[in-house]
Amino acid sequence: MTEASIARGRGPGVSRSDIPAAATPAAADAAVPASAAAAVPGVAGIGSAVGSWRGPGRGRRPAAEVRAVVLEAAAAQLFESGLAGVTFEKVAARAGASKMTLYKWWPTPGSLAFDAYFHAVEDALAFPDTGGIERDLGSQLHAFVRILTGGGGPVIAELVGAAQSDPVLAEAFARTYTRPRRQLAVHTIERAQRRGQVRDDVDPQVVVDQLWGACYHRLLLPDQPLTLDFADALLQNLLRGIRA
Repeated sequence: MTEASIARGRGPGVSRSDIPAAATPAAADAAVPASAAAAVPGVAGIGSAVGSWRGPGRGRRPAAEVRAVVLEAAAAQLFESGLAGVTFEKVAARAGASKMTLYKWWPTPGSLAFDAYFHAVEDALAFPDTGGIERDLGSQLHAFVRILTGGGGPVIAELVGAAQSDPVLAEAFARTYTRPRRQLAVHTIERAQRRGQVRDDVDPQVVVDQLWGACYHRLLLPDQPLTLDFADALLQNLLRGIRA
């Protein structure tokens, strides 16, 4: 993506500052329309990630509440129309917010789209602690595969593809999504090592690549299907080599 393609409000790219701002105003737009979409289309397993929309209210709403509704609206727009369909105009209209509010929090529509995707899948992709490494990894892989084989697959494939040609977008993707998610997976495996469930000489980073990397491989190079059975077989093959 060129810098010309990421002009303000016109495209899905990101600028040099494409990391969502941490600061939020004390208050923001007044109303959120009841007619906004209630869920991200086609994505099974996300649960409450894109929840119920709030009806019109009186006065000015808290910034955190407005931000959450904007992220829900952006996620719905992203899953329906793809990265190119996420513009400040469309998201603002869908969320009942002003474009100026969006400009305060996100430098470009691309940064908003990435933030919205992470917001939508965060709860569904949480790592459980069941006390057993097979259950922990198995339940997380199942949630991941359900998202990829639902409406989330084309979206994540588009995000990964866009990041290949834009170093700034790639850094935003890594900083906001891939690095934190990798760390959660590594923490799960290290916890199993401390519990004596996984050998001490196993490299958790490599385990992450073996499991989730294989799922991404089947998503991006769809010669073979990405299924729950594949995830189960993948995990069983790996556990035979890493169990203590």
